[in-house]
Formats: sequence, structure tokens, C-alpha cells
Amino acid sequence: MSEKILVFIPTYNERRNAEKMCRALRALPFAPDVLFVDDNSPDGTGAILDHLAAKDPAVHVVHRPGKQGIGTAHLFGIRWAYAQGYSKLMTLDCDFTHRPEYLPQFLEASRECDFVISTRYGASPENLKDWTPYRRFLTRFGHILTTAMLGMTLDATTSFRLYRLDRIPVEVFDDVQAAGYAFFFESAYILHLAGFSIREVPVVLPARQDGESKMNFAEVLASLRRFLRLFALRVMGPYRGYHQRRTAPRTQAKPTAAGR
Repeated sequence: MSEKILVFIPTYNERRNAEKMCRALRALPFAPDVLFVDDNSPDGTGAILDHLAAKDPAVHVVHRPGKQGIGTAHLFGIRWAYAQGYSKLMTLDCDFTHRPEYLPQFLEASRECDFVISTRYGASPENLKDWTPYRRFLTRFGHILTTAMLGMTLDATTSFRLYRLDRIPVEVFDDVQAAGYAFFFESAYILHLAGFSIREVPVVLPARQDGESKMNFAEVLASLRRFLRLFALRVMGPYRGYHQRRTAPRTQAKPTAAGR
């Protein structure tokens, strides 16, 4: 039986990229279905997406009333994919910093693991050279924090990834609380703690082709607060979440009066 694969992309003011990205994804050898979730982009991205969906039944569009956080968009996309019965979910940005041509490598890697995540370290010594100093600093600082504070060497702040929905229960994502960019390292951390098998795929990331970065100072502060919260939980004791429920011994319930 063929795999049911979905690519999810959140959009906000991606009018110049949306159609090109959709064409690139649908032209991949495995021709995945595509889900766009648009947060009421004022530049008309939503109308372009509706036009694409009207022409191709494999393209799906959901409109949200406004910006609610990149993390909530990803959680929505994940739950939508589970509800529609997809076995694998790939996620990436619409600005072509994540190249669709890497996705076949993700698909191949997923045959041997539960979760595939891109890594910006190891693909090329000149990776990120075209990025602004600010973006390079945020990327490297985030990697230092996840390694030092969470004990996780993954390149966990990237959204370029693949989830095996046929192996990862939807309940795992109930533990993710971050609404913004912290979603990415928090979800990777939870999957890591729960013992799901993970593989990294080295990628080269160019600078954005069009549009503007949404990673503002407020998002940086919110992510830093979430890092500190997860670190505190790690120091105080086991992170209470799905990974504990998964391994906890089952206790036999005592019979109730009605059941005697």
C-alpha cells in the first residue's frame, strides 16, 4: 500500500513564494499532498493559495483569522494530518531557505527512524554564509542552548523536518506548550525524551529569496524563557510528560462497588 504523505507550510505574507513553492513540491517524485495554513496575510497570500487549491485537489488551504504564533500553526498542521490519516508529515518554510529537493532524502531516512530533522552543521563549512549576522547569531546561540541546557545535540530550532505519524502517537504533542518559535526545540526535546528514534539530514540553507523574517525580538525573548523553563524542569527532576506515561508501569484499578 502506498504511503500517504503530506507537506505542511504555514504562511504569512508569502505572496511572492507560495505558488513557486507549491509547484516545486507537487513536482517531487513522490508528489505529496500539500497543506497551507495562512494567518490572514495582508499581502493577498490567501487568495493565491485558494487559486492553487481550486486547480489541484491535492492542495489544501486553511485560513486563520490572524497571527496566532508559528507554534500553534504547526500544532494545527500536525493534528490536521493525523485527522486526515497521513502516515508521514513533512514541514518546511515557504521562503525557499528550506529546499524542497532535500525532501526525498528525508523520506529515505524516515524508513529507519521515527523523526527526521535537518541539520545546518556538517553539510558545508560555508553554510549560512549569506545570512545576516543577526540570523547566524540566533541560529548558533540556539544550538548552544539546546546542547548545553537540554543535553540534546540536534539542530532543534529548525522547522525543516519529517514526522512518522504512523509511529508517533498524537498524544505526544499534547505536551508541547510553546505558541511561537520555541515550538521547534520543545517538540524535538519531547520526542528525544520519549525515546523516539531520530536521524539528521545535513542541508545547506541559503538566505531568503523573498519576504521578511518573522523572528523578531519578542519571539527571541519568548524562546529564551522557554529554554529556561525546560532547563529548570530538567534540573529539578524528570520532565513530566508523554515519555513518563509511556514507560510507567500499569496499575490494576481497584473494583468499584458497582463492579463487584
